[in-house]
Amino acid sequence: MTAHSVSSTKHDERILISDHYKPLGDRIGNPAPLAMGGFATTLLSVSLVMMEFRGISLQTQFIGDLCFVACIGLLISAQWSMLKGDTFSYTVLTAFVLFYGGYGAMLLPSWGIIDAYGGVDTPQYNNALGFFVLIWAVFNVFFLIASIQLHAAGVFGFIAGLLGFYTVAYYLCQDVLPFPVPMGDTSAWFKALRERKTLNSSCA
Repeated sequence: MTAHSVSSTKHDERILISDHYKPLGDRIGNPAPLAMGGFATTLLSVSLVMMEFRGISLQTQFIGDLCFVACIGLLISAQWSMLKGDTFSYTVLTAFVLFYGGYGAMLLPSWGIIDAYGGVDTPQYNNALGFFVLIWAVFNVFFLIASIQLHAAGVFGFIAGLLGFYTVAYYLCQDVLPFPVPMGDTSAWFKALRERKTLNSSCA
């Protein structure tokens, strides 16, 4: 056995020993992709129903997303974050586990929560649901404050400056260019939605 092979063997042993004695958090994968995937897919699904996209107004179909994709997926990611020693991520993910789990539980027909209010179209149910979402929104404000870094104000200022220049370009070019510069006006969409609802209510 040559001296080079001996040193190479010792080097490999040191790597194995160092990997073995690494803290558990350093040996765990990144929990963010699973958490963001479960959060994004569930939020998008529920939001489409809230907008009554394709005429869908009942959210019962997405109880599986709320209770399994978001709730269990975020719970697994939260435990990974706890093992990695990331207190903030663990708190945020666990909070969203409770939010999505509670939201999904309210939609379960066997629990009779919606029926107790007389249906989803009653003002009392919508006010109660609004209280639920509003309180969680206030809770999320504290997460926002805790997540803002020192240079975040500069980032928002930079983005606002770019939007300001874009607005200047809109006003300067609307009489020069043969096509309009888009400004993201969504009023036509909401107007069409209101007209459709009015037509449906009059037909009913």
